[in-house]
Amino acid sequence: MSTSLPRRRRAGAGFTLLELMLSIAILAIILIMIAGSFNVVIHSKVQGEARLDVDRQGRSILWQLSNEIRGAVQTPNPPSNVLLIGLGQMRSGMPVDAITVSTLEAGHRRAITGMDAEEVVSYSVTPNPQARGWYVLSRSQWSALMGINGASAMPPTQLADNVIGLHIKYFNGGDWLESWDSTALPPPAQLPLAVSIDLLLATGTGSPMEFSTEVVLPMAIPVW
Repeated sequence: MSTSLPRRRRAGAGFTLLELMLSIAILAIILIMIAGSFNVVIHSKVQGEARLDVDRQGRSILWQLSNEIRGAVQTPNPPSNVLLIGLGQMRSGMPVDAITVSTLEAGHRRAITGMDAEEVVSYSVTPNPQARGWYVLSRSQWSALMGINGASAMPPTQLADNVIGLHIKYFNGGDWLESWDSTALPPPAQLPLAVSIDLLLATGTGSPMEFSTEVVLPMAIPVW
């Protein structure tokens, strides 16, 4: 009798099958909770990086477009190639405007002796075939000596393929206009006094980002 008691105690000292299954279930729940937390953190990180990339993209587009609009000149001596044509257009209920401007700020090297020859830059949008409701914003550049319809030596540069809207307005001193045509206006009123730009970009997460700025054209105000 005395020798059988320790054996019974040793036999009953382990875990039962129910206890093992319960422990595994608890461990599985804990692992699922940890995996869910990691997934939320990773998803938030990806969303944050995507919005940061779109923010950089939008600011870069506005910076470049603003500089080139600001570089439009209207001088009688030497005569400048005064050109600013803004086309207001709507697609799917959203404004997706286009603009062409003769500028001294076209991202090219300036002459050492002074102002370089003017360049014409054109911004246009086309539907994005891979995403419904999105548009591709492209920029073209050519010499102003070739006129408004000059052909660019380089193919258009794609600036963004996630444009939802691009709204450009022109201030003539009294009203904001939806379009502008310098070729139909007499000097010295061929350039607007200011240009307003509203850009709407998609982030891929369903929450678009809006960028806005207003550009004053210093060479558009006539000096008497």
